[in-house]
Amino acid sequence: MKKILSLVLAFVFLLPLNIVSVSALSDDEVTAPSAVLIEPETMKVLYEKNAHEQRACASVTKVMTLILVMEAIDSGKLSWDQMITASAHAASMGGSDIWLEEGEQMSVRDMVKATVVASANDAAVALAEAVSGTEDEFVRQMNEKAKALGMENTVFKNCNGLDEEGHLTTAYDVALMSCELIKHEEIFEFTSIWMDELRDGKTQIVNTNKLLKSYNGITGLKTGTTSQAGSCISATAERDGLSLVAVVLGSETGTDRFKAAATLLDYGFANYKKTKLTLPEDAPMEIKVKNGMENSVQLKYEIPKDIITESAKSQLEAKVELPEEIEAPVTENQSLGTVSFYSGEEKIAEYPILSGGSSKEVNFQDIFAFMIKNLFTT
Repeated sequence: MKKILSLVLAFVFLLPLNIVSVSALSDDEVTAPSAVLIEPETMKVLYEKNAHEQRACASVTKVMTLILVMEAIDSGKLSWDQMITASAHAASMGGSDIWLEEGEQMSVRDMVKATVVASANDAAVALAEAVSGTEDEFVRQMNEKAKALGMENTVFKNCNGLDEEGHLTTAYDVALMSCELIKHEEIFEFTSIWMDELRDGKTQIVNTNKLLKSYNGITGLKTGTTSQAGSCISATAERDGLSLVAVVLGSETGTDRFKAAATLLDYGFANYKKTKLTLPEDAPMEIKVKNGMENSVQLKYEIPKDIITESAKSQLEAKVELPEEIEAPVTENQSLGTVSFYSGEEKIAEYPILSGGSSKEVNFQDIFAFMIKNLFTT
């Protein structure tokens, strides 16, 4: 039996001040009927309440609209200074709008600003038509993107979130698309605006996200309210390098949704932190190969840059489990062992150790070919 080499390597991360141990967040404290809290880099769910229950989400729909617009800008299909002409269809939207008139022109930048800050339904449709030609085609692309993101319980019927039968999503799906949108960091230029103007100062707009004025670290993202959806929000915030996305659907009032989102974010920031994972200096970087054409192969540690841990967990212990040697043949990316991270007796995470190369099993034909090759090259 091959001897297993176990290396136990400990490293300590500095504790932030005023550490608060994890305390469970009860569903009674989150008054919304559906909610979720997620860390966008690791996609770790920190809290959920009916997170997969299908509901309307009102103008939070525009998160997906903005994803497609940002992708169109990134690809060069649209440019920030490009002028968009409002169609009759765009100008006919009700609810929140900036009162676009048919034939009126406005830059992509101002249309995005209106969509984000004022939640303008008419601007959202104008952007959709600029990207895809028609709103119907744009909505088809929205649903296509939703599937690609794993939004299994979402069906979009329009690009702005006005109540329409069958236009449904979930808190979890909203979190997925919110995490995708904030990968486009330029969006924060707009989601952080409290008050601004359009049409050379003739039209003033005020952000519908009141957390911008009341919550420390808030960065966005989108609110929504209709009679069918109730009051909804996807709220993004960052403190001390930790980013969070809190989604609240179906609150009775706007005040309730902001309170619920703040409760979720407070819970996340008080109880979790981002912990950087770094391999210890003496972790093995290669492994011996027995009976192989190569005497050893390099190792690859499939470890993420950061993980989310409870704030109270200050010390992580890394345990590498790996044979002293392996038998040929070895294929590239073959799983050879594991590296696990522990806090006390609790395993926080485990990741594979893979071969970074290959080694064929030694045989007479390969040896003979190797000898002939070297005979004529020396």
